[in-house]
Amino acid sequence: MSQPAITFFHGPQTRSSGIAVLIEELGVPVERKVFNMKAGEHRRADYLAINPMGKVPAIKVGDEVITEQAAIAIYLADLFPQAGMAPKIDEPLRGSYLRWFVYYGSCFEPAVIDKALNRDAGQQQMSAYGSYEAVLDTVCAQLRKGPYMLGERFSALDILWGSALRWTVGFKIIPEKPEIMAYIARITGRPSFAKVAAMDAEITAQQAIAAGQG
Repeated sequence: MSQPAITFFHGPQTRSSGIAVLIEELGVPVERKVFNMKAGEHRRADYLAINPMGKVPAIKVGDEVITEQAAIAIYLADLFPQAGMAPKIDEPLRGSYLRWFVYYGSCFEPAVIDKALNRDAGQQQMSAYGSYEAVLDTVCAQLRKGPYMLGERFSALDILWGSALRWTVGFKIIPEKPEIMAYIARITGRPSFAKVAAMDAEITAQQAIAAGQG
């Protein structure tokens, strides 16, 4: 059976850059639909029909639309098992693999966004993540087991967390702890990250020229 065409909806230097890195790691062809986020192209009616939230990334595989960064990463890594970027359903690491994908969206992102906006998490028993400190301590404990989120196994999970930790450190939302910095360097030092960074920079420059800013 032939593989259905994949369309990747991308905005340079956003969360979708992590999916762009994963696509490079998987080595699969995609059709890219790139938006100028500053111009609000992701808010046009044609894209809102794909993702009503107007967010990137999103992918379309045949007639199937997948949004949300973690869901896309899980889907693509499973779609291309030959790349070895995900433990199979019957492998012992599969549970931990899914745990850390969900932990990212349900605990890490809410905690760091509240921290960045100086918002109170509320009563701990009512908070989706408990406390910022508990979230950070839990992540750091996992990183110290290293070298990857699943120990010795590199996976799509590391693309998500490497990207996330880099931007949260960059915005000084989380501290530059040794285990965090070593992990960021290890993951983002991969050739796939450099390739996507160069592509994003070129796209951004072209968008600025088109907008008369270059």
